[in-house]
Amino acid sequence: MTSDGVREESSRRKQMLIRALIYIAGTHVFAGFVVLLFAVGGRH
Repeated sequence: MTSDGVREESSRRKQMLIRALIYIAGTHVFAGFVVLLFAVGGRH
């Protein structure tokens, strides 16, 4: 019974880690896009 709880807890933690990594990567992509816009806009 305890192994099921441990397995569920670790899978939940893994899902949370994956979601956090996706959010972090998405934020970096968005920030890079904004920086690119400023760089292109600043050239004119």
